[in-house]
Formats: sequence, structure tokens, C-alpha cells
Amino acid sequence: MSHILIATADDINGYTIDKTLGLVRGNTIRARHIGRDILAGLRGIVGGEVHEYTKLLAESREQALDRMVDEAKRLGADAIVGVRFSTSLMAQGAAELLAYGTAVKIKKAAAEG
Repeated sequence: MSHILIATADDINGYTIDKTLGLVRGNTIRARHIGRDILAGLRGIVGGEVHEYTKLLAESREQALDRMVDEAKRLGADAIVGVRFSTSLMAQGAAELLAYGTAVKIKKAAAEG
């Protein structure tokens, strides 16, 4: 298997878990940017989505996922199940985004019938 399958479920349809390799995680800590804060403040006055923060969060999620997948690859995993995200405030204006799950070896499920 050349790529890692990722699932929020505890299993992957069509596969069985052959071996559990353990917890894998990836995180990033991002600080707000004063320019983005000013734009966000203006949007807060007039309403609407704060695109600057939406983009920052999307980039942070992808970076955390990439780091989690890299850790799973180092363990020889085929998939990561039970994937979750967590965020926490680290300091004034900075937050951590954490992606975590269970790295596993999988194999195709036997055909029924």
C-alpha cells in the first residue's frame, strides 16, 4: 500500500486491522498576525466570515495531519483510525492544533459469500 488511509471511524470498510502500531500525532502552534487581526476586527463590525482565520486554520489542520501521517509511515502503518483534532490556547494570540489517531496495519477483508 503506497499511501496511508485515514479514518475518523475505528475501522475502514473493506479492510481488517491486522496489527495495532500505536498512537500517532502531529501538531502545530500558530500565532495570530496583527494584519489579520485588524481585518478580522473590521469584519466583526460589518459581519461575515473571517477568511484570514479560516485560511490559517485550514493550513494548520493540513500541517498537523501531514506530521501525523509522517509519524505513521515511520512506524510502517497502512492506515490511521480513530483520527481526532484538538485545539488549545497556548499563550496570548497563539494556539495549538493537534491531530491524533491510532496507526495500524490493515489487509483486505475476505470476500463474503
